[in-house]
Amino acid sequence: MPPASHESRAASQTLAPPGEIRHDWSLAEIEALFAQPFNDLLFQAQQVHRAHFDPNAVQVSTLLSIKTGACPEDCKYCPQSGHYNTGLGKEKLLAVEKVVEQARAAREAGASRFCMGAAWKSPRERDLDVVLEMVRRVKSLGLETCMTLGMVDSAQAGRLAAAGLDYYNHNLDTSPEYYGEIITTRTYADRLATLGNVRQAGMKVCSGGILGMGEAPRDRAALLQQLVRLQPHPESVPINMLVKVPGTPLEDVEDLDPIVFIRAIAVARILMPASHVRLSAGREQMSDSTQALAFLAGANSIFYGDQLLTTANPQAEQDRALFAKLSLHPERRETCSDDARQQAELEAALDASAVRQAATALDTEASRLAYDASRA
Repeated sequence: MPPASHESRAASQTLAPPGEIRHDWSLAEIEALFAQPFNDLLFQAQQVHRAHFDPNAVQVSTLLSIKTGACPEDCKYCPQSGHYNTGLGKEKLLAVEKVVEQARAAREAGASRFCMGAAWKSPRERDLDVVLEMVRRVKSLGLETCMTLGMVDSAQAGRLAAAGLDYYNHNLDTSPEYYGEIITTRTYADRLATLGNVRQAGMKVCSGGILGMGEAPRDRAALLQQLVRLQPHPESVPINMLVKVPGTPLEDVEDLDPIVFIRAIAVARILMPASHVRLSAGREQMSDSTQALAFLAGANSIFYGDQLLTTANPQAEQDRALFAKLSLHPERRETCSDDARQQAELEAALDASAVRQAATALDTEASRLAYDASRA
């Protein structure tokens, strides 16, 4: 029997048409994607990417730590955890004007989204008021806004959305099965609940994970399965390579093979066709060739600047040179349509919340007034 052609082999390995959005991927299907020959996997990812995006456009974000250190969580990868001695000093919440100054500089450097991160388990009420002002001021500069503040309840999420927050970042980090090996102070269910509160408030979701923490291949597939089950898919999916920080429990973990990392980028692109897949932490250690493969595999978002919260990031000039070498360009933000869509989503979410609250109140009143025959 003659060998199958390249086209027929690629077609037989395509588990979904390039334009189809699915939430029901099985773990076996995802593992089959990972197991494909590397060239076939990248070819399939490229088909999906080109069906939804300009393949040469990259969304550019800048990330600023607005409150650093002394976090009560025990995430084994994080230098900001108060459980480990990493030499990182504790800093107070930045002043609003300082944040606005940094956001203005990011905009001038080419960023379209400004992300702000605070080392909290969840925001305190007195800090949330300051954070809301940051959102309003950064939004007024014409930038998309993103926050990562730890866990938020439905009321906090609603206030952030009302202030104009576009995205909320809350990573799942790894698979449910491996999660307990990395974090014990917050459950997987806590993380999913926060994402639910964010989505209900009408904000866009930014959620991904970290690779290279000693997880098994199945854990990488299971992480992506959790993300793909979210309805809708996260609009932004950061795929991080572990940055090994001295003093953290993962400082001596074995390095992840870059090809394994690229496979995860490609599988994420296939599973979540319309999402931005972000090449995130760990770029400082990546060669230009590895980053080029990541873009070929479907990554179309990066953090731009000198630092990601507390770890180094390729400098802006290096990123500009890489973009020029690869003929990439920053993705243009359609401000008016994006804002209108977010406002419509927010209003729909608030209307749905009001209906639920009214139904709950009616049920409570009906229960109070109900005739109990056993007491007659």
